Amino acid sequence: MHPPILESRTFSWPDEAACERFAAALAAEPALRRAGIELDGPLGAGKTTFVRHLLRALGVSGRIKSPTYTVVEPYQVNGLAVSHFDFYRFNDPREWEDAGFRELFAAPGLRLSEWADKARAVLPPPDLRLAIEPQDDDSRRVTALAGSALGQALLAAGARA
Repeated sequence: MHPPILESRTFSWPDEAACERFAAALAAEPALRRAGIELDGPLGAGKTTFVRHLLRALGVSGRIKSPTYTVVEPYQVNGLAVSHFDFYRFNDPREWEDAGFRELFAAPGLRLSEWADKARAVLPPPDLRLAIEPQDDDSRRVTALAGSALGQALLAAGARA
């Protein structure tokens, strides 16, 4: 069963600078502080690039690495807890319980999930889902789906980018 979609919009990111502007617009939205965002797309689509731009816009300094092997990378920035998940190597729902992910998703803060389709059965519904599709000209087509009022606020912020 799929969560309801309250609103959807399609964006074009002609280059990485457009991705960066979109991320900065989301970072400026107060609702982001308690959001769950899923990032879908094939390898090389720009999911981790988007997360890096978002974390930089929030004030994270230093190295921002992909959690492909660790599954989660935690950040603390300006009083905000951020958990960046990458479920690419996620194979067994028991890993969810064993790793304590239920607690991370229940705690206050921002949750960013790459490859969420691999953990869909155990993940809570996202506030916002970004499906990033690379185009032949190296631009990105982004379909944004809001699953909550919070997600709608984020969508509106992204549209202002």
